[in-house]
Amino acid sequence: MGGIGSPKLFITETSVEIHNLLILDNNVNSCNIEMRPKGIILRFRSLLETYALVIPYYKLSVYKGDFAVYSVYRDHHFIKVRSDTKAIQKFFRKLLDYKADNAPTSIEDL
Repeated sequence: MGGIGSPKLFITETSVEIHNLLILDNNVNSCNIEMRPKGIILRFRSLLETYALVIPYYKLSVYKGDFAVYSVYRDHHFIKVRSDTKAIQKFFRKLLDYKADNAPTSIEDL
């Protein structure tokens, strides 16, 4: 994979469950993403606890929204992060390429 961790990602918006964890402290809301062979691990901290949202590639949806914002979805959970640097954009491109290369063969491809 060659470099599987993202740079520091600043959170702009989240789903209700994740938002309820993040508002418990007054720190800057940030997270990071680690690419794994079968999915990603999205980690963030609140108070003194570290939380992880584990997303297999077949449930992962990534959207490029407004200028410099990426949205990462798993079912009804989502996190929107700022992508204002080239390093973050390069990481998301790498993530999407890896997901596409390792996707299972669909019935339409046969």
